[in-house]
Amino acid sequence: MDRSTSQRPEFWRVAQRTCIIAAAVDIAFFGIFLALKSPILAWVNVISVMMYAVAYYAYGKRMNGLATSLVWTEVVAHAALGTVLIGWGSGFHYYLLMFIPALAVTMRGKTAVTALMILFALYAGLYLQSYWHEPLQPISANTLLGVFFFNLSVVFAMFSYLGFFYAKSISSANRKLNRLASVDELTQLYNRRQAKALAETELSRADRNSLPLSAMLLDIDHFKLINDVYGHDKGDQVLQYIAKIMQRELRQHDIIGRWGGEEFMIVLPETDLAHAEYIGERLRNAIGSHAWGTDLGHEIQITASIGISQHKQNETFNRLLKRADTALYMSKSEGRNRVTAIQEIPKHIANTSLER
Repeated sequence: MDRSTSQRPEFWRVAQRTCIIAAAVDIAFFGIFLALKSPILAWVNVISVMMYAVAYYAYGKRMNGLATSLVWTEVVAHAALGTVLIGWGSGFHYYLLMFIPALAVTMRGKTAVTALMILFALYAGLYLQSYWHEPLQPISANTLLGVFFFNLSVVFAMFSYLGFFYAKSISSANRKLNRLASVDELTQLYNRRQAKALAETELSRADRNSLPLSAMLLDIDHFKLINDVYGHDKGDQVLQYIAKIMQRELRQHDIIGRWGGEEFMIVLPETDLAHAEYIGERLRNAIGSHAWGTDLGHEIQITASIGISQHKQNETFNRLLKRADTALYMSKSEGRNRVTAIQEIPKHIANTSLER
């Protein structure tokens, strides 16, 4: 398989579509050069269409090296013949310039520099040849002008197409990077950094408008045991399943983030402690209602412990989360698979190390 198969797939799809455009242009040239009584160039275009058809097929089969070689051969030969036969003023040399962005995308380092130098030598060589030698099949000045503008229009259109493609590719890459920077790959929830940033924004809004807001920490019970006994693939499935339950059970504007490992953080805007506790119970029941089949022939029950606290006016996110973490610790220490909602940290555990 061609080494480039897995690299820049969008570019190769564009290259395949470009073969169709180039073949259509060559079909038009066939009629033009027959009318101009230039049979050599006319039949060259028939060969060109066949080469683009093979290149299109090769791109479709991921034989990108073969396809690119065919395109290179066709464009260089076509530009050279057009320039030698009817002159530099025909504009056939412009097609060589289209390789510059393609080389930048498909090659790197010394290989790209070498290819660009070869391309420059070809371009300069064609110019010097036309400077020192008259065209072999000259055409009238008006006809030459028409061919020039036709070639100029085609190259302009194709450069514009490539330009839009590169702009779209950059925009798409930026969106992917932004998503990777803010989303946990496994669960497709917000990662810790993004969840915290969004939570702090919601806290500011709650303070500004005197609105209630609650935070929830959810931890899967005995998750290490699940990984150790049934494997990390089963553990990943559990995490993805619980992420989907939270997305289903919570509101669209609630903030759900993977806080770390098997722990999730949820921020519930415009939600007081009592309502948040009700939501926590609903989540706990939804998680516990699913029985997981295993390769060992029996089912396991997944449960979660939840801690909740309500935001106080002008307090920091860290203080709010500390109370929710304390509530989670209480749920764990009291037997797991339960919801604990507190507004103040109980005195008897205020100085206790919260180890779960």
